[in-house]
Amino acid sequence: MLNRFCKSPLWECNRTLIRVAQGQEPADLVIRHARLVSVTTHEVLEDADIAVAAGRVAYLGIDGHTAEHCIGEKTAVIDAAGRYVAPGFMDGHIHVESAMVGPSEYARAVVPHGTTGIYWDPHEAMNVAGLPALKELIRDSERVPLKCMVTPGSCVPAVPGFEDTGSKIDAKDIRETMGWDAVVGLGEMMNDPGVLSCDEGPLSEMDETLKADKTLTGHFTVPDTDRQLNAYIASGISCCHESITREEALAKLRLGQYAQLREGSAWKNLEELAHVITENNIDTRHVNLVSDDNHPETLVSEGHLDRILRKAVGYGIDPVSAIQMVTINVADCFGMSRDLGSVTPGKCADLVILEDLKGFRVTHTFIDGELVAQDGAALFSPEPYLWPNFMFNSMHVAADIKPEIFRIPAVRADGSPITADRAVVRVMTSSAGSTITKEEHLEVPVVDGYLECSPADDILKAFVFERHHNTGSFAYGFAKGFGIHGALAQTVAHDAHNLLVIGDNDEDMALAASLLVDCGGGEVAVEDGKVLGQVKLPILGLMSPKSVEEVAAEVRGAEAAWAKMGCTMPSPFMTMALLSLACIPDLRLTNRGYVDCHTYQFVPVVVE
Repeated sequence: MLNRFCKSPLWECNRTLIRVAQGQEPADLVIRHARLVSVTTHEVLEDADIAVAAGRVAYLGIDGHTAEHCIGEKTAVIDAAGRYVAPGFMDGHIHVESAMVGPSEYARAVVPHGTTGIYWDPHEAMNVAGLPALKELIRDSERVPLKCMVTPGSCVPAVPGFEDTGSKIDAKDIRETMGWDAVVGLGEMMNDPGVLSCDEGPLSEMDETLKADKTLTGHFTVPDTDRQLNAYIASGISCCHESITREEALAKLRLGQYAQLREGSAWKNLEELAHVITENNIDTRHVNLVSDDNHPETLVSEGHLDRILRKAVGYGIDPVSAIQMVTINVADCFGMSRDLGSVTPGKCADLVILEDLKGFRVTHTFIDGELVAQDGAALFSPEPYLWPNFMFNSMHVAADIKPEIFRIPAVRADGSPITADRAVVRVMTSSAGSTITKEEHLEVPVVDGYLECSPADDILKAFVFERHHNTGSFAYGFAKGFGIHGALAQTVAHDAHNLLVIGDNDEDMALAASLLVDCGGGEVAVEDGKVLGQVKLPILGLMSPKSVEEVAAEVRGAEAAWAKMGCTMPSPFMTMALLSLACIPDLRLTNRGYVDCHTYQFVPVVVE
């Protein structure tokens, strides 16, 4: 696949690299006396020199050789003084929108932490506003040095027929995007039932990607690791980030798929998945470390891939192997290792200088041989992007948001009333650090013909309102695991991003929902009529025009509000956002109703 993410294509600069390597021309940059992390041989090469020209590595001085012959009068020389040099880090699966800022601001947050490239699935924005939104995001990303390699959303909507999104994407759209310079593959194929049944919709999108010789990325949550996993991989899907057990990850590796071990702000799978490596004598070349979703507060206070590397080493993974999992393994996964992923002659000079291989503190980040971040600060500062008006106008809620709308009728599936004082209902139960919701059948009170929540049992009401096309549709159910008094609302509600509200009283739920309709979307926490925390996200109801530091502070305040209300989850808004994601087991709620995510059927609230 043609790589359009380097300063110069190799055929334009290989003559320069040849001459620089032999000392016939001076290098642009020489890094001296480094401890080079060789991801091609799993070694640390002592006292190495690196010469860079035309944005690529021209020469490595190793085994007692130096790059002194590459230094001219105008060559920039950096003495690494025994610090480590590694390839720039690449995240093999992320959603920029989860950081609640646009891609240029996202770049300012992650590049100082050593991230030089991301493989970005923008399906959040695409679910709201389709290809027009994607085009604007790409234009913003082109203003910064971070290599934003796009895998357009394959599942818009995520589960056709079960929810209403702001846009729809089909094979014709995917064929168009495959000709864009920024696009390197297809976003996570969440419609695994459609793949397994050879449904024409997902398969035609995948075919357009394969015809373009680009990578299919996956999302496989079916528990079967035999016939169905074989079939899913046989379709051409190269990687998957949805493993939650060591057995699932190992099965994918044995079948030749790249296992992307995830550690985000809320989805903390790495501690379990690290056992695949530490307890099995296996080749790790098909293992990536990915973040998937990071809140801005995580990026600002803890870092990005450097954070995941620290955790990986803490869980017993060898440091050089861990670095391979965010460098050469990622490049191999996307068929781009001819240009990316290692500090070797001819490759793009995307590299980082590290103090050690335990804390992974990054002191310098280079992209295409240019110093773009130093000592924790980006050396670029793009002006705020001028987003078009349609991206600020995404809240179209026709439902009349008043406390009365949050009453849930106590009726059976056939419409007959429930006369008892209690009823058994389906409840979505969430747990900290997990993407899975468990379906439970629990009792709630019936009062004056309505189903009520049961705060003493941590059973809250949950509502999803369609917000894209003024249809007025909404549905309701119950949620457990959040432990709050009051109400929470957000328009970050994967993947349709409708208006999601949970709470223990109708008045707070109405206030929370109304606040988001009025401000253009975001997240809000309300208790007893008071707003305890709010993050306004007027760009598609997903992102803020503010700096990542400002948004991180707002998120910090919202999380403090959650804690005050009784929730103990990490990044709880992120866990709540999955209540409406109908492509992950067990039970989810969309604006059309409860979805059984095993049988893919609508199911009633009341259990007969």
